[in-house]
Amino acid sequence: MKKMICLCFAVCLAIPVFNLQATPQDDEFQKLAKEYVDGLLQAHPEYATELGDHRLDDKLTDYSPEARAKQLARAKQFREQLKKFDDFTKLTGANQVDVRILRENIDNEIFDFEELKDAEWNPLVYNQSVANALYLLVARDFAPAAQRIPNLRKRMEGIPKVIEQAKKNLQHPPRVYTETAIEQIQGAVSLVREGLAPLLEQAPQTKKEIAPVQEKTAKALEEYKTWLEKDLLPRSDGDFRLGADKFRKKLRFALASDLSMEEIMKRAQADLQQTQAAIYETALPLYQQFFPNADKTTLTDKKKVTTAVLDKLAEDRPDDNTIVGFAQKIVGEATNFVKSHDLVTVPEKPLDVIVMPEFKRGQAIAYCDSPGPLEQNGKTFFAVAPTPNDWSAERKKSFFREYNNYMVRDLTVHEAMPGHYLQLAHANQFHAPTLIRAIFQSGTFVEGWAVYTEQMMAEAGYGGPVVKMQQLKMRLRVICNAILDQSIHAGNMTEQQALDLMMKEGFQQEGEAVAKWKRARLSSAQLSTYFVGVTEHLDLREKAKAKAGESFDLKKYNDTVISFGSPPVKYVRELMGL
Repeated sequence: MKKMICLCFAVCLAIPVFNLQATPQDDEFQKLAKEYVDGLLQAHPEYATELGDHRLDDKLTDYSPEARAKQLARAKQFREQLKKFDDFTKLTGANQVDVRILRENIDNEIFDFEELKDAEWNPLVYNQSVANALYLLVARDFAPAAQRIPNLRKRMEGIPKVIEQAKKNLQHPPRVYTETAIEQIQGAVSLVREGLAPLLEQAPQTKKEIAPVQEKTAKALEEYKTWLEKDLLPRSDGDFRLGADKFRKKLRFALASDLSMEEIMKRAQADLQQTQAAIYETALPLYQQFFPNADKTTLTDKKKVTTAVLDKLAEDRPDDNTIVGFAQKIVGEATNFVKSHDLVTVPEKPLDVIVMPEFKRGQAIAYCDSPGPLEQNGKTFFAVAPTPNDWSAERKKSFFREYNNYMVRDLTVHEAMPGHYLQLAHANQFHAPTLIRAIFQSGTFVEGWAVYTEQMMAEAGYGGPVVKMQQLKMRLRVICNAILDQSIHAGNMTEQQALDLMMKEGFQQEGEAVAKWKRARLSSAQLSTYFVGVTEHLDLREKAKAKAGESFDLKKYNDTVISFGSPPVKYVRELMGL
């Protein structure tokens, strides 16, 4: 069915038809790509599990200096071999794009090993590795419990080795990284002690046998937490700023975009002013509706009008006890809207709204966890995080004023329908001669699509002007993200300057702004993917509209854009003949 949609739209956009007859060069590239992917997954077994390749479910990543040196040498070897495909036009079909994606990602791998060296200063690398390695075997019902539990045990038995490697490798992390690692490691302990129960209860005969391993693993993690607190934290004096040179390089790899760092900042600054004007225009009639007796002279105070309307809307909000149930309800509402307005083809794939696991908290309010592209079956999880237990009542209130009933609608569009859940379900249906496009999904394409769908839904009238207010506010957040990302890691932006930008220019609540300041320090280059991605997606749609004219069909356009997997937008533009 997807192929029929693509073929139909190919007529509208004159998508070039590739010669799909494989050449000797295709065979050589496909063999090389397979060899590279096999080695990559061997080196990162947790990632293989996440993708849906379960051959390595009993293993963990080796973070020793020897293993990392071996991986670097291997990456350089493959990069050299790829030179024979510098003229990608000698390849056919999907290989023409995938050879370039592979080259870019191998260059990124070499940069990571030679310059970033995360394993030497980022304790979160180890936290996510060990906790996620276990969680994936529990949360995803890809095989019978009796088959998954032995692998779970072997991974638990391997955790002390990873901890020892972390202790040897970590030198002087930035303090915020160590503090976050300490917060998250307690979630890993809880996962081992309590979170394995859903899987173990499916095979009760194994519980007694595995209990000693559980206890030993939990104690090892608790001892590691003590080491983080007593040993690593006092020497966590590293700079959380990446620096202009490394940031520019990392940004280029993270975005895979033609936009330069300077052009991104220029566009972000211009878009900030345009979006502030748009949110005021949307707020003005609501302000007059909510405050009919207000002094007329206030109507020209754009920030005052916008803030008053947003504050009024924030009165309708969930709390820690209702946020997950409310999000479940909104998923159904958004799905019905997409179907009734015929915006994009809705996949018949299961979606569960869940409470975010504790070990994953600390960086974002929500995420979408889709089954890996190699997984035959599986649910998508839309995870929503309650506020941290140590937050004050006032800060919790501020947080849910930000994530009020209307903002949760926009957030659900982004994470679930028709954002990440829908797009990744379509992407998992894409098949090519190699796994390159499945292994290396473009964060800029994925996040850009999700932000694009927020605007598309608002344009179609979803939720009316009150939800459009949140969509425009979220757009301001996306713009601020890009400015923060660059200003922090390639500049010297202070915490107060960051909070002022988010709260005064982006109308964010204090709780959201404080959390974003933390996230921005922990995630260099990632926060730019949203703004650059939506910019490229909107540019792409405008090009398609200009070319198709009156025959432009939004649903066919959307279905086509997400039919190629999740490659960088520049390749989608090429594939669509734009």
